[in-house]
Amino acid sequence: MIRPAPETPVYLYAETVDMRKSINGLAHLVEQEMALSPFARSLFVFCNRKRDKIKILCWEKNGFILWYKRLEKQRFRWPGDDIPAALDGETLNRLLDGYDIRPQKPHAALSYSTLT
Repeated sequence: MIRPAPETPVYLYAETVDMRKSINGLAHLVEQEMALSPFARSLFVFCNRKRDKIKILCWEKNGFILWYKRLEKQRFRWPGDDIPAALDGETLNRLLDGYDIRPQKPHAALSYSTLT
């Protein structure tokens, strides 16, 4: 299981990704579409259209690491366009465990001056 340090930034790629992409293709997406360096001490997370596969790209000292997780029955609760630019390691682990990581918002507060 991936347990990144709390200070390690985790970036989710919002679009779906063809899981045939490997290290070079994913690193290219990080550089060109996310405008980030794939060599940074960060984790970059990608998901497929069916939401049953995730790849995580990371640079470590002298080479890339590519983690791959495939669910057999369930689907990842992948956030939509409302995803934050960066997550922390704990939130990544919640995503990998199947939790919905989208921001939870309470009902809006209402205030009235009269009953009618």
